[in-house]
Amino acid sequence: MEEYFGNVNPVGPRGCYDEAKRFQEAITMAYHNHHGLETRIVRIFNTYGPRMRLNDGRVLPAFLSQALRGENLTVFGDGSQTRSFCYVDDLVEGIYRLLLSNYALPVNIGNPDEITIKEFGEEIANLMGVEFQPTFQELPQNDPMKRKPDITKAREILSWVPKVDRAEGLRRTLEYFKEHITEVTAGKVNNTPRSF
Repeated sequence: MEEYFGNVNPVGPRGCYDEAKRFQEAITMAYHNHHGLETRIVRIFNTYGPRMRLNDGRVLPAFLSQALRGENLTVFGDGSQTRSFCYVDDLVEGIYRLLLSNYALPVNIGNPDEITIKEFGEEIANLMGVEFQPTFQELPQNDPMKRKPDITKAREILSWVPKVDRAEGLRRTLEYFKEHITEVTAGKVNNTPRSF
């Protein structure tokens, strides 16, 4: 829930990522409270869709790129950590509705349809019509084991819920990746996934 203040390691390998988001929320609220500035705070969860950078290191573009190149999918840990993926069109709609509201506190925008990384790899392999053959690597330090947004406020305040299911969103995203995979292959870009 948005009222949870969080528990992060400020000096860990993800520290600057986590703390930067916290600082942005703090400074936004400070301007809202002190200067009366009209502000909105959206907490964006894992988002995907066409036009993603194929080599940005997140699990979805990494899995799709690896599968298109005929490589094993890289899974950190045992793959039991979970993620929830929101299609970009749904995210944009949620942000737009928040913008038009008068709500200044944080609102989670994401898809609560949770899946383990291993199950997600199996979905990608199935979508590609190939066998799921993961390459397991050590789980990064401080890697979140669960990522599932509580979108109660978005439902109640914005009347927003995601509409594009993962199967349809992945199909659309795969078409984009098929058209652009040569950009990654030709550049020999490191495409090892991050887990966030």
